Amino acid sequence: MDDRIRHLGPDDYDDLIRVWADAGLPYRPHGRDSREKIVAEMERSDTAFLGLYDNDVLVAVGVMTYDGRKGWINRVAVDPDRRGEGLAGEILEAGEAFLKSLGAMVIACLIEEENLPSMALFQKHGYSYLKDIFYFSKRDSDDV
Repeated sequence: MDDRIRHLGPDDYDDLIRVWADAGLPYRPHGRDSREKIVAEMERSDTAFLGLYDNDVLVAVGVMTYDGRKGWINRVAVDPDRRGEGLAGEILEAGEAFLKSLGAMVIACLIEEENLPSMALFQKHGYSYLKDIFYFSKRDSDDV
């Protein structure tokens, strides 16, 4: 893994949230994105919060999870001032390496239909769009 990319830990929480907010990703600070919930996820061996640093400043992030069958890449975000530099691709590649090290033979992501830059990123890196899949979710509240 590139020495600018590392696993994020509890001390990186505020920087993680800053990158998400600056990149325009919604987050749920009173639910699944609370410090307590994120820190618990960071401690899991099947999960990696990866961060790309430039001069000790977090500029790109991604969340990787392995469910025992598939690897999932989530919440890839890049500081808006650093877009176009290939940083999201670096996070994606590091995430794939992490997931493959756990045994993932299928790596997937979910992208909202208006997020054309993310679609282009994943297609550029060999991901196929499966138009016959519909996403359903059941939530305990709007914060999760």
